Amino acid sequence: MSTTDTLKNLDAALPSPVAVPSSVLVAAGLIGGYGVARLTKVRSLGGVALLACGVAAGRTWLASAGPATTAGLSTLYIAGFGLSHPLAKKMGAWPSVLAVTAVNAGASWALVDRHNFADAA
Repeated sequence: MSTTDTLKNLDAALPSPVAVPSSVLVAAGLIGGYGVARLTKVRSLGGVALLACGVAAGRTWLASAGPATTAGLSTLYIAGFGLSHPLAKKMGAWPSVLAVTAVNAGASWALVDRHNFADAA
């Protein structure tokens, strides 16, 4: 079985990629990842939360908006994580995490979720 077939089978076994708004997944990944790392004092566990939520959001982006939007939002998500570190030195850790989360979740809502969940808002 090829890698492509394996990924398609896995995707088919998972819940719909639009079951949860990607903006919620983005917020959970950035805030939850930082919270897990801070509470456990194990940065890699925070990274696991960040990665898992990022992959879940990426499934939604790809299914709803295509590869170009997925690439852009993925870049923003990773950049937000990276920029939160130097930003934390200027404004504090939690304000930094909340600021990059607001930008990322807002972009995800504007580009993807408002089309999928317009009736729910």
